Amino acid sequence: MTVNSFSCSGFKNLKGINIKPHKKLNILLGENAQGKTNLIEAIWLCTGVRSFRSTKDKDMIALDGERCEISLSFENDFREQTIDIAFLRQDIKNKKVLLNGVKLPYLSKLFGKLRCVVFTPEDLSLSKGSPDNRRQFLDLCISQIKGTYAAVVNRYNSILEQRNVLLKNISCGRSESDELDVWDIQLSKLGAYISMLRYSYSKKLDSFASRLFDDISKGREKLTLFYQSTVFENLEGRTDYINDLSAEYLERLTNSRAEDIKLGFTTKGVHRDDLLGKINGSPLREFASQGQHRSAALVLKLSQAYILTEETEDPPVILLDDVMSELDRSRQEFVINKISDMQVFITCCDMNELIGASDGDIYIIESGRVKKSNAPAPRK
Repeated sequence: MTVNSFSCSGFKNLKGINIKPHKKLNILLGENAQGKTNLIEAIWLCTGVRSFRSTKDKDMIALDGERCEISLSFENDFREQTIDIAFLRQDIKNKKVLLNGVKLPYLSKLFGKLRCVVFTPEDLSLSKGSPDNRRQFLDLCISQIKGTYAAVVNRYNSILEQRNVLLKNISCGRSESDELDVWDIQLSKLGAYISMLRYSYSKKLDSFASRLFDDISKGREKLTLFYQSTVFENLEGRTDYINDLSAEYLERLTNSRAEDIKLGFTTKGVHRDDLLGKINGSPLREFASQGQHRSAALVLKLSQAYILTEETEDPPVILLDDVMSELDRSRQEFVINKISDMQVFITCCDMNELIGASDGDIYIIESGRVKKSNAPAPRK
């Protein structure tokens, strides 16, 4: 999968962007606060996934502007497609989203069309950060393969929020405990489905990540990943989420009602699960060094790209936002080597940060404007 052309105006500080990216490597070079990450963010928006910077809709439009327009063409092995996004400050909730000229009701309907993997400095703490970050990582990875999955997760979170409100009302004597039945049944069906898909994806993640970690550590360390469920003791081989898994999920919710009412929130469920890892048998979060955490984060993101390639038979576009400057020489070379057959966009402030970068195009970004450099990306 490659981005053939990209134009953008009015997205944050970007002005009059119109580029035809290199099929392999694109280096976005510029000082801080010039618009490098904004450009990466605008490309990412075309995947149908919310901003990786958690930017609010109203903040996507330039401070002195009223309209934002993004246009992108991309191709896979089958055909070329176009994505057009436009929104007005005065009607920010009603984005105009077109796929191949056909209007879509929501930005999320672009899921699964343009597939990208974005890697930011914050991702380097993925393995040691909060469980919520790892759950979001899993959910994003799965939604890129199964487009309807994100809607299931959103529905689960909505029902969970209503159940938690009811729990507080019960503890205050304003509601009865049997009112939980209707929410628990819905939560169990959705939670069972999410558990099954997360477990299945985690197994694939473990398979790829363990091989990559063996490579980056030169065979000295072994990484294993596993999905930790707060509901199920064993998910291996279990696929009947409609009956078997949902029934067990419902039983766990029922058994924890007293504790949930006392605490005022739902203590068991996919919203409390985690993706855990071990290095040479020791828990990753507690005992890994800073370097091991960075290596683990790298192989997690690379595994995401490899699984996408395996599932879709088409490598994704790689977006590296100011990541290379955070890595030492060996890890930089490792990353560049592993994504050499994919189209890559890299932001950086200094070309010396890019060790091992192959031939490609350099784009100079200054004050939100982009100019293609005549110099080719250097080989090192």
